[in-house]
Amino acid sequence: LLAMYDDALPEVYGYLLSRCGSVVVAEDLTSETFLAAVDAVQSGDPPLSVPWLIGIARHKLVDHWRAKAREERRLEAISGELDDADDSWDRQLDALRAQQTLERLTPIHRAALVLRYLDDLTVPQVAAELGRTRHATEALISRSRAAFRHTYEQEGGV
Repeated sequence: LLAMYDDALPEVYGYLLSRCGSVVVAEDLTSETFLAAVDAVQSGDPPLSVPWLIGIARHKLVDHWRAKAREERRLEAISGELDDADDSWDRQLDALRAQQTLERLTPIHRAALVLRYLDDLTVPQVAAELGRTRHATEALISRSRAAFRHTYEQEGGV
């Protein structure tokens, strides 16, 4: 693990930063990723590779979004706010603008969209990552796209 650390660090950090958009969060999650890798090495003989570390990083990112989503659900329950909309939007988006819009979404919406469209996971794979059923994940992805579209349009998008 120490031998590959220098090569793996920029890739793990870059993976996390491109998905969470926050330097502070990416740094924290990168640290958590390598701490988890050390634990795995101490308790067994894992497949030491950059893809293996990226897999750990993905799990740390999902855990981070889950924690934020729980916190936001509590706040949402207090304020009574809910959002839902239909989804039939197929337009070209400016990449930087899309990233900024993604950062404004709730953590669970962001997680669903990142896993499905940036990581290119199937719906069943996204469901497994998020600990949800396939049908709940399909509904979540639909709501997430609607929330993305609404936020993008609100900020003066297409």
